[in-house]
Amino acid sequence: MKYIGTMIVSLCLYSFLFAGVIHADEESDARMALYKKTSAVTDVPWEYLAAIDQYERQVHDDPKKGRVTAIEADPMFWTGSAGEMPSALFPDGWGADGNGDSKAELNNDEDVLWSIGNYIKSYGTTKEDIKIALWNYYKRDLTVQTIMNTAKVFHKFQTVNLTNRDFPLPTQSNYSYRSTWGDARGFGGRRIHEGTDIFANYGVPVKSTTYGVVEMKGWNKFGGWRIGIRDIYNIYHYYAHLQNFSEDIKVGDIVQPGDVIGAVGASGYGPPGTSGKFPPHLHYGMYQDNGKNEWSFDPYHFLRKWERMAKNNS
Repeated sequence: MKYIGTMIVSLCLYSFLFAGVIHADEESDARMALYKKTSAVTDVPWEYLAAIDQYERQVHDDPKKGRVTAIEADPMFWTGSAGEMPSALFPDGWGADGNGDSKAELNNDEDVLWSIGNYIKSYGTTKEDIKIALWNYYKRDLTVQTIMNTAKVFHKFQTVNLTNRDFPLPTQSNYSYRSTWGDARGFGGRRIHEGTDIFANYGVPVKSTTYGVVEMKGWNKFGGWRIGIRDIYNIYHYYAHLQNFSEDIKVGDIVQPGDVIGAVGASGYGPPGTSGKFPPHLHYGMYQDNGKNEWSFDPYHFLRKWERMAKNNS
């Protein structure tokens, strides 16, 4: 799918969302009502419509201006005047009237969702059909993967209001950390440290901080045994230097805050199995995707907030 208007997400806005501030129940209810209504008339499972909207609300800086959804359509794509892919399937564009007022309006939630649903349905409504439709729309593998994984999470928990978070180590364990993002590192060439190191004993359980899907698992010469989890906010969470992985955890698994994914170790800085080149600790990194690029940002203040939340709930 051609996408116009992608902009770097505001980290201030992300901080508000991701730090665990609960959205108003009314907004979540309104979103779910629109997704399910559109699903009923297009046969596209609601979680895919929700995942598309969730993805797009992370890559726009602009306010929604009274709308419930955040999906933005290219006006040329909407009207069929772009002279590209729409001409084959939708000669007059794929914009359609979803609320019965005889208008196809770019800023109307029902019209946009109805049009997205019709577009996807033109390919079919199986998982693979939807994946193909998304790729033809966004033309980006990571975007398609993110939306498909977010849909899996929404389907499992049957809600879009997933704001709980957890600290990555048990708060009763012996650990310490400080802000180390941006510090210099020398192994493998001069580079900066893209995360926060949480020092703890070997074998201390490492937990998922968020809802998401395991995107990566295995060895990396820098991170040793590591796991990567992509959450519903287009954030990749990187857990490195593990001693081992939790039994049976695999790529594609859905996790939630508090799920144990591995244990603290000192692996890395060499070929598979290298360990002990530094004290045991968890390297925790966070990477934001804005629909075009992905970059690291400092997780320290999020960790502090989640630590306080975990202690208050224990």
